[in-house]
This record gives sequence, structure tokens and C-alpha cells, in this order.
Amino acid sequence: MFKQSSLEGRILAVSLLAVSVGVSIPFAFLHFGIDSRLAWTGGLLLALPAVLFLLRFVTHPLNRTLNALESGLLNFRDGDFSISLATKRSDQLGQLTKLYNEVGEILRRERAHIYQRELLLDTVIQSSPQSLLLVDQGDHIIYANSSARHLLNNGKPIQGLTLERLLPSCPQELADAIEKKEDGLFSYSDGDNTQTMHIGNSTFVLNAQRHRLIVIREMTRELTRAEVQVWKKVIRLISHELNNSLAPISSMAHSGKLLAQQSNKSAGTDLDAEGAPEVSARDGANHKAEALEKVFDIIAERCRHLTEFTQGYARFAKLPAPSCETVQWRQLIERLAPLHQFTLHGELPARPGYFDPVQIEQALLNLFKNAAEAGSDSAHTELQITADGRGQEIIVRDRGCGMSEKVLQQALLPFYSTKPQGVGLGLALCREIVDAHDGHIQLHNRPGGGLQINLWLPWPKCG
Repeated sequence: MFKQSSLEGRILAVSLLAVSVGVSIPFAFLHFGIDSRLAWTGGLLLALPAVLFLLRFVTHPLNRTLNALESGLLNFRDGDFSISLATKRSDQLGQLTKLYNEVGEILRRERAHIYQRELLLDTVIQSSPQSLLLVDQGDHIIYANSSARHLLNNGKPIQGLTLERLLPSCPQELADAIEKKEDGLFSYSDGDNTQTMHIGNSTFVLNAQRHRLIVIREMTRELTRAEVQVWKKVIRLISHELNNSLAPISSMAHSGKLLAQQSNKSAGTDLDAEGAPEVSARDGANHKAEALEKVFDIIAERCRHLTEFTQGYARFAKLPAPSCETVQWRQLIERLAPLHQFTLHGELPARPGYFDPVQIEQALLNLFKNAAEAGSDSAHTELQITADGRGQEIIVRDRGCGMSEKVLQQALLPFYSTKPQGVGLGLALCREIVDAHDGHIQLHNRPGGGLQINLWLPWPKCG
């Protein structure tokens, strides 16, 4: 019961007990005939140690608990929440110790939760395609994600470096954009292609110091897609207007040809009835009718050619969304082999592919056709297929004339062609097909001559 009482109750009980002891001792001395002043003095002297002894039962647990709490709070201050206190008492000190342990457990859980959130945030930032740099007021880089390291320092660590030391090794356009501290678009060449980037700057105060967050986002793909969408709208508009005009022109040319043939027949009949002197006039009329028929034939032929020309552009402008399905690689090879000759390089992956077979077949046929037109024979036109955990890659290699650096930079743009009769849609259509599959296409010249085109397609997203 004594241990379960409050601290004030125990102090009061000890005090009353001490007073009782201090009063009873002098009365005991007086009972034995000792002088009253000596009895009271001796009683008080003996009562004082008794009081101290009794108070120790109260102060010792209190001091021990306070020392433990002080040690635990010092650990809290140092960020260590792993220590818990023993809770054997059921009094106020025990309740205080229990409360301390509960606070420690809450702090441990909160710390673990914060750590998990920081780990998740860091994982997201590190895997982000955007390049992020956090720079302090002394232009020291205090944080950089993986994209920033690859963009600015070839994947090497840059944390702790200054911008003054880092930027000279970057492309000049990129370094200028970072130094200007302004938001906007900029372009630079990475050797093979021209990259368009957007840079964003924001400033904030962290730990009483001014910091700058630099976010660099690649915009090449987005701008290219926007450009292609504009071209598609233009193509659809032009195709619509041309078709509206070509249909009646073709119909009128056909009707005119029929009328010319009927006129030729009727003229020949009338002239034969009039006799031999009119033979020369009849020959002249026949010649004119035949010439008129040729004119109508030429008009009809050019209308047909122009219709096929606009239909080719219309197919590019109206490329449907891919209908992806599981495709066996061997079946894909068997469908391609009768349409164009090529050499299969390496073994086919064991895992089946996943894409729109019609669109991918069309893309590969375009690439084989380009290889043949570039002077590569079937023995040197290779098809290789690989797959890993990230995606599937289809590689086409040839030994044609290759491409110059300038042509490589523009080969994927719609309507760009170096061929006299080319319309510039073959590679552009391949890129549209790959982009629709959320993949990407790469072109580069091969050592020894020729071109290599890589079509990378991701696996389907689970869930």
C-alpha cells in the first residue's frame, strides 16, 4: 500500500512518523528521570537521523527515477530513441516512467516512418528522368540525383563540388543556362543529336541559408511529338482538300476520254460514207481524238499517282494506337522472310515479344527497304533480337552507304529525305510506331560502313 500511495502522501507519512519518533524519545528519557532539557535535546538529536533514514525510502526511488529520466532525455536529445526504462513501480514514478517509454515508442515509430518516407522520396528522385541539383549560397552542390550526375559529369559523383569547378566540363549551352539562373528552353548537341532541355530555378531558405534548386528536364521528345502532331493536322487538312478536288477531276477525265472515243467512232463512220476524197480529213480527226485520249489518260494517271501520294501521308497522320499482344519471335521471322530477304543474327529470346505485330512488321519492312536502297545486300542486312528484364530490342544492321552526321540528326523528322523520289516518311513512321509503344529508336553509323537501327520496346506494365 505504501508504494502505491502518492508522493505527497508518503512524504506526509514519513514526516508524521518522524515527529512521532522525535516526541516519543524525550518522553522516554523523562520517564527514566533524565533532565527535561537534556531529554528534549537528546530526543531531537536522535530523531534527526531517524527522519533522514525514513526520508531515504522516499528520496532514493525518486532520485533513481529522475537520474534514469535525465539519461533517457539526453539520449532523446542525441537522437537515440532505443532506450526504455524499467516500469516495476505502480506509483506516480512508475506512471512517469511508463509515460516516458510511450513517448519513446512514438518517437521510434515516427522516426522509422520518416526514414521510410525519406528513403522512398530519395528512390523516386534518384530514378526521376529530370536532373535535380540543390546548391547552397556558396554554389556548392549539396545534392544531385542520378540523372544530374549523368548529364553533368558522366555519372561520376558531383556532391560537394562547386558550380565553378563543374560547369567547364559541361556543354557550353548547358553551362550558360545554369549560370543565367533563369527559367527557359535551351538546346545543345551531344554529338549525335540535338537535345532540347527546359531549366527551372527556385530559391528557398534552409537552415537559415539561401538555397537554389535547379531542375533540368529533357523536352526533345515532347517537342518532337508536338511537332509531329502539328504535321499530322496539316497532312489531314491537305489530304482532305486534295481528295475533294481529285475525285471530280478523275471522274471528269474518265468522262472526257469516253466522249473522245465516241466522237472518234462517229467521225470515222460519217467520213467513210462520204467517200475516198475525205480520207485525209478523217485521219486528221482520228489523230486529234487519239491525242485527246492521251491527254485524258495522263490526267487520270497523275490523279491516281497524287491520290496514292496523299494516301501515304494520310496513313502516317492516322496511325492507330498499337494493339499489343504476345508474339512468338519465330512466327514474326517467318512472316517477314517472304516479304524481304535478311540474315538472322544470334539466337531468338526465349521470352515471347509483346507489341503490335502489324505495326512492328511495317517498321521492319521499311528498315529493310531502306537498307536495300542504301546498297546493302541481303547477306549483310542483319536482324537481331534481344530481351532483358527491362524490355525487348530489335536491331537492324546493314552495310549500305550510311548517313552523314547532318542527315543522322534529321533522319527521323517527317518529310526529310535525301532520295530524289523519297517522301521522308519511312523512318518517321518507324519512330511513330516505336513512340506509340512507349519505346525509343536510335540510329548510328557502323564501323566499316553501314547503319544500325535499334528499336527498344518496354515490357507491359504489370497491374
